[in-house]
Amino acid sequence: MTTTAGEARPAGPGRQRLHEAALRLFSEHGVSGTSLQMIADEVGVTKAAVYYHYRTKDELVVGVVAPFLDRVSDVVEAARARRGRRAQVEVLLEGLVDLIVDVRRLYVVAAVDPVIAHLQEHYPRMREIGDELRELLAGPDADAERRVAVVFFLSGLVGPLGDASCRDIPDEDLRRMLLGTGRRSLLPRRASRA
Repeated sequence: MTTTAGEARPAGPGRQRLHEAALRLFSEHGVSGTSLQMIADEVGVTKAAVYYHYRTKDELVVGVVAPFLDRVSDVVEAARARRGRRAQVEVLLEGLVDLIVDVRRLYVVAAVDPVIAHLQEHYPRMREIGDELRELLAGPDADAERRVAVVFFLSGLVGPLGDASCRDIPDEDLRRMLLGTGRRSLLPRRASRA
């Protein structure tokens, strides 16, 4: 069977357990501070069992992040299918906020870990999905102010998701707050009626 990077073996329960253990350790120690041996120990398997699923740690990282990227891609496609800028931005905001609140730990690791930023050079799909998201939120011919607002919002999502002072906020409240912030900063203003 021929495989590509990040798809070393078919998905299954063993691979899912590796992903969950890796994510726990990545969020505690960072990607570079987590070894394959640590992941194997966390799962209770040998390092060879990890290599059965992934040839390298980079491939494991991509395997952990890939389902998140697929979901972001789905949100982008749903937004593209809508007519009008306001509708597209609304679908993006709702879908993205729902997704990142659902996978808080993964989003924080994916957004801030320097190893993941470096992997974008070798796995262009990671960069392409982020570029598509930013471009669709900013809109065609976006001026500097709009581009800054988009990047500020996207990078700002990490704060409340990763900061210990916000861990006690229930998911529904956090969704409402993040969505409100996104709407205020990114939705096109409606013309006021005279």
